[in-house]
Amino acid sequence: MKGWKRKRGQAMLERRLPVGVLRWVGATGLAAGALGLTLLAAGVVLALGGYSPLRAGTALVSGALGSPDAFLSVTLVRAVPLVLTGLAVSLAFRAGVWNIGAEGQLYAGALLGAAVGLVSPGLPAPLHLPVLLLAAGLGGALWAAVPALLKTKLGVGEVVTTLVLNFVALNLTSWAVRGPLQENRGIFPQSDQVAEAARLAPLWEGTRLHWGFPVAVAVAVLLWWVLKYTPVGFRLRAVGAAPNAARVAGRIRVKPLTLGTFLVSGMVAGLAGGVEVAGVTYALYEGLSPGHGYTAIAVALLARLNPLGVIISGTLFGGLEGGAGAMQRDVGIPAAWVRVIQAFVILSALAIERWVRARPHSVFVHPPSAPGGAP
Repeated sequence: MKGWKRKRGQAMLERRLPVGVLRWVGATGLAAGALGLTLLAAGVVLALGGYSPLRAGTALVSGALGSPDAFLSVTLVRAVPLVLTGLAVSLAFRAGVWNIGAEGQLYAGALLGAAVGLVSPGLPAPLHLPVLLLAAGLGGALWAAVPALLKTKLGVGEVVTTLVLNFVALNLTSWAVRGPLQENRGIFPQSDQVAEAARLAPLWEGTRLHWGFPVAVAVAVLLWWVLKYTPVGFRLRAVGAAPNAARVAGRIRVKPLTLGTFLVSGMVAGLAGGVEVAGVTYALYEGLSPGHGYTAIAVALLARLNPLGVIISGTLFGGLEGGAGAMQRDVGIPAAWVRVIQAFVILSALAIERWVRARPHSVFVHPPSAPGGAP
């Protein structure tokens, strides 16, 4: 009797609320639950470590959101590479490609972008920035092409190859900034600064936020549209869900699609490196990335591989990284503790989603399909 009443109530809810609203409510509940669990777990761990959870939380929020300048110049600036690399990982994972190499692809993009930016002073000024960003995307795609070809031609698993290539890219960058691309004085392991025309202008004067943020948002919207409304996006999602069924029943050419997805994923990650060079550092540094390519995996998973969700999760992780400095400065908590909080965010989201998925009759977990079969 109770089960019948519950199903009847859910049916009435389905008729009264649009599918999009049901999905939004479910996603919001997941995020709220994950945030609540994160705050609880982080507070307990900080207290056990001898720190005041209240002071730590206040410093974290203040460092990330305490002022317009903190939000614009710290949180959003740090979010840009996380959003782009998160999009790269999200796109690959949606196609069933386990690209763990966004870090290496970011470095490859930064290396080629900086090299092109430094050796092309004869270009007209309006072309400097587009050429740098295009070179960065090409660098990421070329770096992704190695594991992509190994996977599609030889059947080599991409997890190990992409992971190993991360360290190769890091050491290649270290060699470049100590060798052919080292600054003219030959003192520091970095390149000279790129030309003014090859830099991303500030989005708002007086802040460090640059035009790379709108670029990241535009890439997210484009990928979302492609995945949801185009035949290529449908085939990509089909291959990610069931590659054998897609090949047999859907007559989809899995290997070319996998290769193309891998290259586009690497291109987006490489673009993140170019944006960092053109918008933040203005030069190629040893240790340019503090691990954006690895954090991107958490960003993508927290967003449930939704490109639009990556904007939100990337901004969240950007705020955590931005608030780390305030925690260290004001409360004396090592910045590495933010990594612990990031881990709690992921674990909490996974726990909440696991619990929700265990309730198969919930309309918020499996809402009715949208017209046309849209995801």
